[in-house]
Amino acid sequence: MNDYAPLKSIPKKIAAINDLTGFGRCSLAVVLPILNAMRIQACPVPTSVFSSHMAFSSYYYRDLSDGLSLYLEEYDKLNLLFDGIYCGFINSPAQFAHLSRFMESQRQKGSPVILIDPVLGDGQRTYRIVTEELCQRMKQFISYATILTPNLTEACLLTDTPWPDNAADPDFLYELMKNLLRMGPARAVITGIPHNGALINYCGEQNGQDLSVFSYETASNGESRPGTGDLFAAVLIADAVSQVPFTQSVQKAADFIRICVNASADAGLPRREGVLFENYLSYLWSEPGET
Repeated sequence: MNDYAPLKSIPKKIAAINDLTGFGRCSLAVVLPILNAMRIQACPVPTSVFSSHMAFSSYYYRDLSDGLSLYLEEYDKLNLLFDGIYCGFINSPAQFAHLSRFMESQRQKGSPVILIDPVLGDGQRTYRIVTEELCQRMKQFISYATILTPNLTEACLLTDTPWPDNAADPDFLYELMKNLLRMGPARAVITGIPHNGALINYCGEQNGQDLSVFSYETASNGESRPGTGDLFAAVLIADAVSQVPFTQSVQKAADFIRICVNASADAGLPRREGVLFENYLSYLWSEPGET
């Protein structure tokens, strides 16, 4: 075995808050390896446990709300400071208070980048486990976010916006983005908007009174697979704590997902088993700022 290369720096730390799903390639099962591949120390904070994700006909599910407060209190006792916080699926309204205290505590100690992926629904409907109370609490919770990554359904739910006739209309997306950023985040990406055989990631960044927007479009093979939102958000938060420019990070995340989705289709992988990201982690191995 060759000698190891000297470290240029100690890896950044990200608290990864999400459910732990055993089969189906989503949530912490994909977030943790993505963060590690991008030279980040990933510290999991499980909100619930699933044997497989909800696209399967049956699954074991356990809500971990009762232990979440005690879990996070231990981090405070140790005076741990994280460079970033990634927050995905929240399965119970009771969890918002625990997570809000944790984020406030981290803000008092430093300036963590906070990415919230508001997992509420897709395809113009909420997920089976998502209640109206959870949706309403999420609208308040996203004020903690530095970066927000909803899909179009979630962006409409958060802003009480009716579903559009033309989801890719620039004026509609601009107003939707403006309403999202008014709720607290500095940056947001409305992910995976279908348009003419492609997927649009519509992005916005608030600088004082100025709102700048851009979009990044990738070709689509028409497949929708579990876990792609988790992959996208994980790349963004890893890049954010490494100070990679937002536009470059969005492009990297979208291209990585396109590669993984196409490879999964070519391999004949069933859609509910997610994407073959394991084969393509080397795409993410470059040092921050490298191309």
